[in-house]
Amino acid sequence: MKLIFKNLARLNSIMLPSFTKQRLDLNKATKLQLAILGWRTFITLRALD
Repeated sequence: MKLIFKNLARLNSIMLPSFTKQRLDLNKATKLQLAILGWRTFITLRALD
């Protein structure tokens, strides 16, 4: 199961935008940007467990 999350984390880093590099302000983020950020966080935490 952990291998699946590690592969998803790699795929996320390739396919999804990095909001930290864009210096996104979370107070001004759209719902889609927040959803992407939440998804990336969820997958990263599961890959590290």
